[in-house]
Amino acid sequence: MSAFLRQPSVVTLYCNVRRIHGKCRIGNRNIVGHGINGSAVYKDDAHFPFPAVRFKENTREVCALREKEKGDWRQLSCEEKKALYRASFCQTFAEFQAPTGTWKFILGWTLVTTSFAFWVAMFYHYYVNEPLPSSFSKFAQKAQLRRMLELRVNPIDGISSKWDYDNDKWKVN
Repeated sequence: MSAFLRQPSVVTLYCNVRRIHGKCRIGNRNIVGHGINGSAVYKDDAHFPFPAVRFKENTREVCALREKEKGDWRQLSCEEKKALYRASFCQTFAEFQAPTGTWKFILGWTLVTTSFAFWVAMFYHYYVNEPLPSSFSKFAQKAQLRRMLELRVNPIDGISSKWDYDNDKWKVN
């Protein structure tokens, strides 16, 4: 019976999991909103501009600035306003929407992969695949066409119907 009492309950396990993914994960930062999916995470996103938690943890300087901001904002200097903004957000809209140049990296690797695939195809063409049969040559194809005409294959609406056997040339329509 005592072993049964020492086992954690489902509620205790749930609270431990909640603690791991809740306050322990965000540290000493304020939860200020709902977040994207209701989770306490920070992300700079133009589609959802208000993250669930502040960017920086609460320090003495940040707490002092937060107390000062409760008063008249005209008393705050421009540097203090910027420090308050940076405590809540990592980047401005202009900073996180600026082009990063990642397209150059992607284009480079696409070209490298394409050229590698080209050289592999050339290797297969010359060293792995067997040569084409002799019936693929132009001479063999002309000979096969001539034989089909001599045998009068498809005389009603096929290839033999378009051949003039008296003049030995193609009919003009």
